[in-house]
Amino acid sequence: MSFQDVLIQQVINGLSIGAMYALLALGFTMVYGIIELINFSHFNIFMVGTFISMLLLQAMGFNGQSTLLYGLPLIGVLTFALLATMLATGLLGVVIERLALRPLRGVPGTAPMITTIGVSYILYNIVLLTQGGTAKNFPNPMPPYHWDFGNVTLKLREVLLWGIALVLMIGLQLFVHRTKLGKAMQATAQDQEAARMVGVDVDRVIVTTFFVGSSLAGAAGFIFGLYYNYANYQIGYTAGLRAFTAAVLGGIGSIPGAMLGGVLIGLIESIGGQLIAVRWTDVIIFSLLVLVLVFRPSGLLGTAGPTKS
Repeated sequence: MSFQDVLIQQVINGLSIGAMYALLALGFTMVYGIIELINFSHFNIFMVGTFISMLLLQAMGFNGQSTLLYGLPLIGVLTFALLATMLATGLLGVVIERLALRPLRGVPGTAPMITTIGVSYILYNIVLLTQGGTAKNFPNPMPPYHWDFGNVTLKLREVLLWGIALVLMIGLQLFVHRTKLGKAMQATAQDQEAARMVGVDVDRVIVTTFFVGSSLAGAAGFIFGLYYNYANYQIGYTAGLRAFTAAVLGGIGSIPGAMLGGVLIGLIESIGGQLIAVRWTDVIIFSLLVLVLVFRPSGLLGTAGPTKS
């Protein structure tokens, strides 16, 4: 296989990983954009989403890697599992906001952020106690379709994952910029008090933000399971940290920035792991992050602005 073929193959792999990171980063950036909170429980909402989608597929009769579907049954199964996972993780995000974070709203300092770390550990340990510490085999209903372009292989799995991520990202953009609630979210992100004065229900906006962001984390967890074909209680930390890096790299608070940052991190992980060494990918990723923050603190697509009171 030539160097060009290796590079193209790793770009395909990187786009698949990057789609997952982008969806996960969007949840970080939405919550930060509205209430300036780094929600570390987002790491393990993603992990819970992977287990929820795994259990849903198993409940529908899929176990291990042996069962294949074709055509409309495949689309129906994947659509149901994806939407149910997004609904479940979205409701989990609402419960976290309502029970753990709303009582702390307006409390200065790091108390809300530390609370999200505590919630993250609660989710981590609940999954550990209920699902065990060993990796689980994620059901694979995907048919082994693929297209060969010389020595480069494009699998149906990658095409479907790209399609899921693209539809969700475009849907989020349209929701934020074309709907009344989305415009209320933009107003709240700029100035909560001014938004209240013009009649925006800020509490509703914040709850919606947690629901949408956590739903996207669930979608990312679903993509993770389909791509890697396993689920483990520890996956939230590694994937979540890279997604957080993607959000900061692209410009935390910027939706297009989170998308760009996720894709860039996915490409760096894939291409760097192939051309240099897997153990060096974190060094490359975080070195790039440091350089971006030194020379452009607002991120690649972020805009510097005054801190909201």
